Amino acid sequence: MKNPDNKTPGQVECKEASISIKGVSKSFGKIRALDNINLEIPDGIIFALLGPNGSGKTTLVRILTTLLKPEHGTATVGGFDVVQEANLVRHIFGLAGQYPAVDENLTGRENLVMIGQLYHLKKEKAKNRAQELLEIFDLTDAANRVVKTFSGGMRRRLDLAAALVISPPILFLDEPTTGLDPRSRLGLWEVINAQVKNCSTVFLTTQYLEEADRLANMIAIMDRGKVIREGSPQELKDCCGGENYVKLRLFDRNQILKTSELLRDIAGANVRISESTGEISIPALDGTATLSAVVGRLNAEAIQISEIGLQQPTLDDVFLAITGHTAEEEAKQVKK
Repeated sequence: MKNPDNKTPGQVECKEASISIKGVSKSFGKIRALDNINLEIPDGIIFALLGPNGSGKTTLVRILTTLLKPEHGTATVGGFDVVQEANLVRHIFGLAGQYPAVDENLTGRENLVMIGQLYHLKKEKAKNRAQELLEIFDLTDAANRVVKTFSGGMRRRLDLAAALVISPPILFLDEPTTGLDPRSRLGLWEVINAQVKNCSTVFLTTQYLEEADRLANMIAIMDRGKVIREGSPQELKDCCGGENYVKLRLFDRNQILKTSELLRDIAGANVRISESTGEISIPALDGTATLSAVVGRLNAEAIQISEIGLQQPTLDDVFLAITGHTAEEEAKQVKK
């Protein structure tokens, strides 16, 4: 690569389209946000950093995008050191943060054109790229409305479009669907899946287990500032989640605690209850035999089951198996 410092933003070529993190730590006062993080993220994949609020995901993204400096360790993005070569790093990535960073007093079109010109695109090229992105993100009807009139889902799509104005080789998405309703979240997943094909590497942070499972080729699970496991979604399930789970719901949620105590006779301490859904699950190491044992045990106690079945493990099951608690429980602890 010749004289990269003379190239305008968006023109710098990666030395290598990958992300390398070695021994990175960061504290805020007495709080250890990151504790010796080591990750190697290859080119050409969607990587998901999965963990509850407060686990350190955003802190790591801020370091990788040169907004924070690590206290210890090193990191490279596209082959450039995030501290020593921060200016070059900023030329090769797009970033969509937790909260839309677009100007709400401008129209959707004006936002995208402005960003293109900030990246030194000629005015006509910036306009053409803005129109292309408005069409891709289904925002043409709202293109000339000021952003303050957009819904949350529309703002999210515009923010992601803004991150793709220069077609960056590396894209950071920091909890891109936080705060969206389920329908908007599904729509944005489709957009992400379609658009990441134009980027070499995508680094996604999320607290939604389903989101990581659906989008990512490789996942690392964070808990309290540490990476505690990594692999493909299926590898994590195979390694930590068991072959299958018996999952059930009751007609009477007042019987959940009694039911969980009864199921300890079958599964020991491995009984999980979702407070939000009322679902109870236990590992089914013996498959249908475990399922039959559960039905028999609850029938004997006259506990009525509304739904029951054998299911493959989810990433929530993996999180529970690794940490001893669910992501839902961990998020509640962080909020206290």
